[in-house]
Amino acid sequence: MIIGGSASQKLAAKIAKELNTTLIPIETRKFPDGERYIRIKGELKDEAIVVQSTGYPQDENLIELFLILKNLKSMGIGKIRVVIPYFGYGRQEKRFKTGEAVSAIIIAELLQFSGADEIFCINLHEDNITEFFSIPAYDLSAMPPIADYIKEKLQNPVIIAPDKGALGFAKEIAEILNCEYDYLEKTRISPEEVKTKTKNINVKGKEAVIIDDIISTGSTIVNAAEILKELGASKVIVSCVHPVLVEDALLKIFAAGVDDVFATDTLHSEVSVVSVASMVADALKKPRN
Repeated sequence: MIIGGSASQKLAAKIAKELNTTLIPIETRKFPDGERYIRIKGELKDEAIVVQSTGYPQDENLIELFLILKNLKSMGIGKIRVVIPYFGYGRQEKRFKTGEAVSAIIIAELLQFSGADEIFCINLHEDNITEFFSIPAYDLSAMPPIADYIKEKLQNPVIIAPDKGALGFAKEIAEILNCEYDYLEKTRISPEEVKTKTKNINVKGKEAVIIDDIISTGSTIVNAAEILKELGASKVIVSCVHPVLVEDALLKIFAAGVDDVFATDTLHSEVSVVSVASMVADALKKPRN
């Protein structure tokens, strides 16, 4: 059976349909002081799959997830598999300064304490987060469904990472599509001047697709889009896995001359047009040791 938290109800329904299994209704609401109320209303079985992104508002979505998990355990569910399409508090996976909270480790421990037996995430911000769990934890890639969407929309794209850190995403998509890929590299011309351009390929006259895992404020994407326009790209299209898109991020991106923006449905947004439901369902069906 599938249980969808408040942040992932539609995605949970899609995954249930892909798995041809029951979607269990739950009641969630807030008390006047802001505390959460959770009630699972469907008939329970021995195993449950809980789907809940822990993006904004992170604290509310996490508390709701912890309540659902603990509640299921107390009701006698033997195995709980948790799908966290967007893993909130994943930016800090180590201590950079004395006294800092390592949020990713703390959240991993709380998920296990709450009753999770298996964890499935999508494009974690830091690869090593799965190592913080003592239970099986998997980091799935949304690049294949993103590549499928690009294939439907564009004839001969070139995939561009906005920086070297996102190069792996560009490479993965390019290998699926059998097309070119590159990243934007900064070169210091003088103490006062820095030039940014593609490392290896010429994008002039080409349809450039920028790929990243998360778009939050949009600043990195705006900079990349403006550079690709200056380099002569015929179109600039932006894609990402997790469309956090705080405040006016989407507006800033389009104002930079971007032709289109699309993302997956790990988070709700107006650009979430690529579903990860089929990919997640396949991962859940896959036999594991």
